Amino acid sequence: MEQGRAREGVWPYASSGTPPEVRVPTQARGEHTHSEPPAPRVVQRHSVRGQILDALRAALVGGELAPGEVYSAPALGARFGVSATPVREAMQRLAAEGAVEVVPNRGFRVSEKGPRELAELAEVRALVEVPVMLRLARTVPAAGWCALRPLADATVRAAAVGDRAAYAESDRAFHRAVLALSGNQQLVSVADDLHRRSQWPLVGSPAGRRADLLADAAEHTSLLDALIAQDLPVVRSLVREHFHGADV
Repeated sequence: MEQGRAREGVWPYASSGTPPEVRVPTQARGEHTHSEPPAPRVVQRHSVRGQILDALRAALVGGELAPGEVYSAPALGARFGVSATPVREAMQRLAAEGAVEVVPNRGFRVSEKGPRELAELAEVRALVEVPVMLRLARTVPAAGWCALRPLADATVRAAAVGDRAAYAESDRAFHRAVLALSGNQQLVSVADDLHRRSQWPLVGSPAGRRADLLADAAEHTSLLDALIAQDLPVVRSLVREHFHGADV
């Protein structure tokens, strides 16, 4: 499932529990900028890396960090009002997730993903998630699906305002909750990693149109409605559509 841009000058946070204490750059490419960095905000030292990681993830999903561009840790750190060290640590985590690539002596280049790579990720996700969803559709009672209604509604709210970063987080939260009903935490972890990797923007693509987000969110709602009604033929059809024609 797919995932708007942040307010100009501030990157959104990818997780709802993160305090809005870090200022995020609108321009932080390369080693130099043409304007003075904003006054640093005070952050809690024990959580600074997590805050920066959340902000960078949101910026990647929202298109604030452009595919193919190189960003230096010192420049980003200056904009955050922190040293380069927590920025590097966060970027190393993103490199492990396939979102950025290390460029020696320069910084980190945002990975350039094309349609084929994202199609391959979608295929793998379908192989992992679809059989589980169909099995759960036959075994989970309606009450179990009703408990997921707030998560489906959260995707609709994020889509309605065109917030791609918030949509990405709520989208994954919905899928995690569905798969968690299987009781297999390894499955949930693997599927969530695949899902996150599939959310980075395509090269040259817009950061996400509201209409696309709304259509994707509507699929969550329709699928949940069918699961609650235990309408297995409709569930199967919606799952096929949601994973772009996967052979289920």
